[in-house]
Amino acid sequence: MSDPQFRWWQTGIVYQIYPRSFQDSNGDGVGDLPGIVSRLDYLVDLDVDAIWISPFYKSPMADFGYDVADYCDVDPIFGTLADFDHLLEEAHARGIKVIIDWVPNHTSSEHPWFLESRSSRDNPKRDWYIWRDAKPDGSRPNNWGSIFGGPAWEWDEATQQYYYHYFVKGQPDLNWANPEVVKAMTDVLRFWLQRGVDGFRMDVVYLLAKYPGMPDNPINPDATPLNENDIFGVQHHVYDSIQPEVHRYTRMFRQITDQYGDTVIVGEVWEDDLNEWIKFYGPEGDEIQLPFNFRLMQLKEWNAGVVSASVNEFEDALPEFAWPNYVIGNHDRTRPATRVGSQAQARIAQMLLLTVRGTPTMYQGDELGMEEAQIPREQWVDPWGINLGITRDGCRTPMQWDGSRYAGFSTVEPWLPVQADHTWRNVEAMSDDPHSFLSLVKRLIALRRVEPALHLGVYRRAGAPDGVFAYIREHDGRRFLIALNFTSEEKRVPLNGPGVVAISTHLDRADETAADTLTLRPDEGVVVLLG
Repeated sequence: MSDPQFRWWQTGIVYQIYPRSFQDSNGDGVGDLPGIVSRLDYLVDLDVDAIWISPFYKSPMADFGYDVADYCDVDPIFGTLADFDHLLEEAHARGIKVIIDWVPNHTSSEHPWFLESRSSRDNPKRDWYIWRDAKPDGSRPNNWGSIFGGPAWEWDEATQQYYYHYFVKGQPDLNWANPEVVKAMTDVLRFWLQRGVDGFRMDVVYLLAKYPGMPDNPINPDATPLNENDIFGVQHHVYDSIQPEVHRYTRMFRQITDQYGDTVIVGEVWEDDLNEWIKFYGPEGDEIQLPFNFRLMQLKEWNAGVVSASVNEFEDALPEFAWPNYVIGNHDRTRPATRVGSQAQARIAQMLLLTVRGTPTMYQGDELGMEEAQIPREQWVDPWGINLGITRDGCRTPMQWDGSRYAGFSTVEPWLPVQADHTWRNVEAMSDDPHSFLSLVKRLIALRRVEPALHLGVYRRAGAPDGVFAYIREHDGRRFLIALNFTSEEKRVPLNGPGVVAISTHLDRADETAADTLTLRPDEGVVVLLG
């Protein structure tokens, strides 16, 4: 049903897999690559187009895989390189594309490159990382903080210098100003492209370029730190975030991936200034095809005014060549079902994600309406939470497949506790319930699949009463009104002609007809075929 001028990554749906928590195949309490293979048919049934797999590289797991010790091998806890090749083959056999995480900003402190770099000041790989002398008084080179808490500089006693780490001290930043680093890391891209991957989600790609001289960041007098460790949170990030030189790298990455056919780059770019963020598409759409749009995840409030303003501002700002994308949940943020305040509003969030213009990325478990787990502090394992008091563990608990003791995820106690609601909030139970959260997501995906208006049509604003966000999707003369009621009151929405309800978030009024108006129940979203 898709227009051939659109690519798979524009019309399709991406599903994020956090491998530690998806499926354990060998009874060690940690998910793995063979576990993903065993659940591919579920993803076929869900009808997603691509999977993005969070890091599975060899790693000491200081940041659960985002501290890479070998970019070209699989950590034994997840399997082997042969297991990855098998996963790729099995996914492709089912028509599922595979996007893998690539972590270019930093390595593990246990990576052989860093071990060489820190071995002596005159080692050939010394300049592969960012080393600086102490100030004359012995203090750190500048005032930069680590986003994970504390200073961003770690003293190396053996060589009497500091190294820079934006994240934890076990994640030293690479020096992308060194051509040898550029070659080594782009060779990694080619290694995986030659194996057949369909694209990369590039982790914190916006951080690669460092400001020359690395001067102190100005202090933000209005900031409130998370705790006494939060040096990062009280600074204006003028010098340790996006620098113009980064676009030279993202353009280079695109030139490489384009040599391998119909591939995609998804970029993790945190930038509040929308005009700066848009630059990551490239001036001619020649950089990142999908810079992640986190705006819906960053909202301080969840209501029609705030959500519609976010979407409309985004639509208005995009150049014609830039394809939009949306994400409402991932492995770093509070589960959307918790963030938006209720299961009814979580259904509305899924309807928005799957009907607004652009590529949707959904995170494992969000299709079940999984909520943020409340994990006792003594069981936290996330370094961010341990250092700063706000853990990401709650969105990383095991996928809930069935109502058995460990939710069908494992035969032993998992690395993070299974949520208590898994006895009923699980794939098996929800698949049998035609009104379940999972059934809603499946039906939204099915509708999106058969209606080009919903996966490639234009987006237009529509009139709606206060508390309702409404918009039109249209393609080739077929028009849909999506109306989302963010309130606990009934609302009458103008249709300006006849309409037929295609789907409601309550899953109980399909094919209902209306003349000029439609009444929305409290916390209800609908998709209406107009005309």
